[in-house]
Amino acid sequence: MQIITTHKGTDFDALASVVAAKILFPDAVALIPQTRNANVRRFLSLHKDLFSFCASKDLDLRSVSRLIVVDANRWDRLDDLALLKEKRGLEIFVYDHHRIDGDIPSTWKCQEGVGANITLMSRYLKEAKETIFPIYASLFLAGLYEDTGNLTFPSTTAEDAHAAAYFLENGADLKILTTFLTPAYGRKQKDILFRMLNNATQMKMNGMKISVNQIKVDGHVEDLAVVLQMYRQILNVNAAFGLFLFARDKCLAIGRSDTDEIDVGAIMRCMGGGGHPGAGSALLRSIAPATIAAWIRILIEGNTNLPGKIEALMSRPVFTIWHDMSIMEAFTALRKRGYHGAPVMAGNQVVGMISLRDFRKLKKQTQYQLPVKAVMSRPVQTIEPWKSPAVAAHQMVKYDIGRLPVVDHGRLIGIVTRSDAMNHFYGFCPIDRPVSGLCLDAIP
Repeated sequence: MQIITTHKGTDFDALASVVAAKILFPDAVALIPQTRNANVRRFLSLHKDLFSFCASKDLDLRSVSRLIVVDANRWDRLDDLALLKEKRGLEIFVYDHHRIDGDIPSTWKCQEGVGANITLMSRYLKEAKETIFPIYASLFLAGLYEDTGNLTFPSTTAEDAHAAAYFLENGADLKILTTFLTPAYGRKQKDILFRMLNNATQMKMNGMKISVNQIKVDGHVEDLAVVLQMYRQILNVNAAFGLFLFARDKCLAIGRSDTDEIDVGAIMRCMGGGGHPGAGSALLRSIAPATIAAWIRILIEGNTNLPGKIEALMSRPVFTIWHDMSIMEAFTALRKRGYHGAPVMAGNQVVGMISLRDFRKLKKQTQYQLPVKAVMSRPVQTIEPWKSPAVAAHQMVKYDIGRLPVVDHGRLIGIVTRSDAMNHFYGFCPIDRPVSGLCLDAIP
């Protein structure tokens, strides 16, 4: 079996790319995630008889021999396909226009930084001389216009414009685009925009006007990205970031930019999300909004578009503490070497982490004779050497930790610290440079 799939929260570019891949691979099964944006849901409700899509729960993934992924390159962006991650002999094709490499090991891939993924797909449709019906051409143009802002986003390339012409030549109907690319803008959206404008602030950074706005949101509200884009246009700033605060300490960070100098997608990737140079988002949990706002400012000031893997960033050999050492011995060893923390080992396994702040838990002098395992932190958060520094930064934020053991197939091979990540992205360690009165030592 061959299956075609794309990212969760499917938008028009992703949907168009799946349909294009289905034309190129007619024997493959098209799989669309259950989460789709509002415009796509409306489009499919009207045109459901023209398309045939499956859900992952309806397929026997054990029989899949080829996986075709479009508009994505990370496993965590796919919908319920974890079983395929460990499948041996699986052939994987990737078509993706995101600039940063993901963790899906491809047999073959086309990855180039164009404005829309459907632009890459159009290249192969032209080569194959496939017949494109007007409804497909209309969908493809909708995907292209959505991801390039009608060919106005900074990420737009000449090839995107050529692809638009190709779709129009094949009968793309601009009336369909007007109908389905016009976002819903109702009372909830108007209320949020009004409150954001009442609370608007601006700052100048690197010669550009920036606005970061925090606002509470009750319940589910769609098209927050549309609200933020309106907010940016009304304020006439180069970039705007909305921190939409939901219940249970959940924050949806959305960014929009009209300049090449601020790569919103790169900023959001550092925060565990994704996007493109002009648009992106990230979902964060249990992180103070002030911390997120400070993090965004740091990322704008620094260079967020750095490639690399953890194995090039990590330190080795790793200084470790044995689990049966006394707390006093561990404390002395850390202070002697000037370390703030270290992995705790039992045999060849990392069983915990110990840091100087763990010693603050002790109330009596006699407790310093207890073994380290009595105060160490566990379970241990680790990272693989092939992961990106952005993933490491996200883990440190999520779990409020200052260092990550680097583990390769269960073996400790290195360690990466908060200072390593900050120096990689920004060229400095945040504890040396407070921003706006905020102690950045408290920022994970």
